[in-house]
Amino acid sequence: MKTEEALSIARQLVEEWEFKTKTERPEPNRLDVALTTVDDLIPIVVGLRVTRLGYLAAITGLDLGPDEGDLEILYHFCTAAAVITLRIRVPRKDASVPSLTEIIPSAEAFERELSEMFGVEVIGLRNKMRLYLPDDLPEDIFPMRKDVSDQEISQSVTLQEI
Repeated sequence: MKTEEALSIARQLVEEWEFKTKTERPEPNRLDVALTTVDDLIPIVVGLRVTRLGYLAAITGLDLGPDEGDLEILYHFCTAAAVITLRIRVPRKDASVPSLTEIIPSAEAFERELSEMFGVEVIGLRNKMRLYLPDDLPEDIFPMRKDVSDQEISQSVTLQEI
């Protein structure tokens, strides 16, 4: 499937169905889809999978800052040179999204990282063990959030003797 064809099908999928989305083409090979509700994530991902519009290449968390009050989560799907990004804003406090692992089993590592680094609860995630952070780091410190300092992290970790 060619890039333009994939992006056209993806745009049609999210605009002509009953989803409340906004689409942009920031670059010729990209389609950004802003979802207005988390409830649309699973049906859109299923639609992308059924129409074979790529694989999940990454899930990215963005902290928009404490003043903004939201985090943004980006789901990047790739097919050939086409990149389709689903964007969802969630509140910083009690941030949560549904897990994609029932549809895309390989999403688990991305979702665990999102949970660990940004404090986003991934509902339905089976394995919630940490991937990168030490076990003794308090569970309420999320290093990729802008309101967490390096000093706060280093004071929370117990250094072990080698």
